[in-house]
Amino acid sequence: MRKKTKIKAKPKIKKELQKKQKKKYRVRAKIKAKPKIKKELQKKQRKFPKQKKQKKIVPKNKIEKNKLIKKTPVLNKDHVMDSYIELQKSFKEIYDDVELKGDKKNLKKLENYKKIISEKVKKYRKDSSKIIELSDEISKGEKLLDSISSTKKSDSLKKAVRPKKEKPISYKKPGPPPAPKTTKIKSVSKKQPHLKKITKKQEQKIEGELLEKYEIEVDKAKVNVELKKDEFGIIYNLNVPKIDVATKILLSDIRNELISITTISMKELTDPKALSVIKERFMKDTAKLLKEKLPKIGKETEEFLVGTLMQEMLGLGKIEFLINDPNLEEIVIPSSKEPVRVYTKKYGWLITNLKIQTEEEIINYANIIARRVGRQITILTPLLDAHLVTGDRINAVLFPINTKGNTITIRKFARDPYTIIDLIQNKTCDLDTAALLWLAIEYEMNVLISGGTASGKTVFLNACMPFIPPNHRIISIEDTRELMLPDFLYWTPLTTRTPNPEGKGEVSMLDLLVNSLRMRPDRIVLGEMRRHEEAMVLFEAMHTGHSVYATVHADSAAETISRLTNPPINVPPNLLKAVDLNVVMFRDRKKGIRRILQIAEFEAEEDRAKANILYRWLPEEDKIIKHSESSGFFENISRHTGMPQTEINKDMEEKKKILSWLLKNKIRSLNEFGKVMNFYYKNKETLIKLINKNEIKSILGDQLVEKKVEKEKKLKIINQ
Repeated sequence: MRKKTKIKAKPKIKKELQKKQKKKYRVRAKIKAKPKIKKELQKKQRKFPKQKKQKKIVPKNKIEKNKLIKKTPVLNKDHVMDSYIELQKSFKEIYDDVELKGDKKNLKKLENYKKIISEKVKKYRKDSSKIIELSDEISKGEKLLDSISSTKKSDSLKKAVRPKKEKPISYKKPGPPPAPKTTKIKSVSKKQPHLKKITKKQEQKIEGELLEKYEIEVDKAKVNVELKKDEFGIIYNLNVPKIDVATKILLSDIRNELISITTISMKELTDPKALSVIKERFMKDTAKLLKEKLPKIGKETEEFLVGTLMQEMLGLGKIEFLINDPNLEEIVIPSSKEPVRVYTKKYGWLITNLKIQTEEEIINYANIIARRVGRQITILTPLLDAHLVTGDRINAVLFPINTKGNTITIRKFARDPYTIIDLIQNKTCDLDTAALLWLAIEYEMNVLISGGTASGKTVFLNACMPFIPPNHRIISIEDTRELMLPDFLYWTPLTTRTPNPEGKGEVSMLDLLVNSLRMRPDRIVLGEMRRHEEAMVLFEAMHTGHSVYATVHADSAAETISRLTNPPINVPPNLLKAVDLNVVMFRDRKKGIRRILQIAEFEAEEDRAKANILYRWLPEEDKIIKHSESSGFFENISRHTGMPQTEINKDMEEKKKILSWLLKNKIRSLNEFGKVMNFYYKNKETLIKLINKNEIKSILGDQLVEKKVEKEKKLKIINQ
């Protein structure tokens, strides 16, 4: 019985186990079946791929709308404006080409687009939120310009790829071989196709009002400058003729030939006189090579090509044109991403149409300047402060320090500096103040010129220097050479020197001040007083009988006293008696004018010092008026010279008469004004007689008068 029960019990367990196993196999079968189906589906999709339809997101509520607005990309205003400026440039070029060809269809398209974009820009200026519309319109414009330029290329290609007619093969009798054909070098025609020039009609159609237009000449290469007022401000356009690819190759060949022929030493590069001789030699050699290769080349093109070669080989490329522009004060190369910026005397900071393509080119310019000074600019020493051969100050900063890129700042040295006549015409000073300063400088009075940054301290100091008699020795001490005096003066300019990378070779302002006292000077001119040691040496020089002229940073006469008597200068108040006159300069940034704010004298005691203001500026009337009588200035002059007050007044009137005559006859240049001053100190009576007769030639001489007439003619042509 026990065995039967066992046999009966087994099938039940087996059935249950079989049921469980069947379930497991079914699950496994399902899992295994899935990848097979997937593979089949994938094969079908490969044969017939389905295109997914993009669903349009339609906002149902305000919340969804806000979410969508947040998702839209934010446009950068600077990038949009940069793209607009680039579009303008390409638009001008394509418009000029289309106009010259007489393509009426494309002209209409361009004119219509011009109207649309100008409206969009006006809307954007009123409401900055419409930047998206402007960017869309800019992209449309780029597409339009691309389509027009592509049609031009296709037309030219069709002409180039026309099938040539095959000539029938003709049987020729055997004989001597034909003579080889002589290949002629194509000379540059009078039309000069590789130098694109802008016509008057094209100039009128270019956007923006023309404010000024003048010509710059560098190494006989002439270039036009245009200042145009656009919707976004004034733009400085340097119109350099474009050189074709073939001519560029020709110029590079000539450059290689010149390098192989001539050799230049470092002494020749650093010396300005030697460099001018090298330039002349190079220019003659390049002109010869150009005539050999292009015998029918025009004079204008020859001069331009020679000039560009000189700028590339011995200069800073196109920036040489900016350096030689007399209207510019500063030139800044911010980086290769941004256009070059310039600071003009009349309009302030302006954007130019020049852009340096690579950062390596900027580093190359910095290295050229550093080599001429005998210094290096590298990653280890990424700062450079140097001077060009022309006297311009250069500051360079490399990429690790300036995060935007490599920068070069060029502060221009004045080729034609302001004289006192210019300052009277500009209303910076008047005849009374100019005569007073002339009197002070003639009779060896000490003058301090104070003012804020860029108020015209150094300019005014330089304008007063020709009042010094020619038989007095002048020693000027500056950080960077800014003063420029006439040739008749007995002048020794000294400049400081920064240490080398090892920290050796420094020549400080104090070293030069102490050294200048051993050079037997009559007048000492200090660029700027900054420290206690310098001030003490300077005041010591005043007390030992030297007449001193210096500049200080202060906004008024009272502030100059507090600046001098407190740290860092910290001079005892009783020493301020040595200062005879304090001229305070002022700059009105809103109107863009510079004026003499105050002329004062210092009244010093043991512990205190006061300022007695003699003249002050009235901003309401734009006039300099007399404020109070002098307490010690005229007494000091009469004590030193033995002249009574009546004689001093008479002398002042004579000075005013001479200055007013110079104003009437527009005798303003440094050499002309210097010659009159030299005449005054040599023979005062004859000068006054000649002024009464108005004999300019006998005062200035024939050469200076001829130069003056030529300058006036050029100015008339420029104004026209």
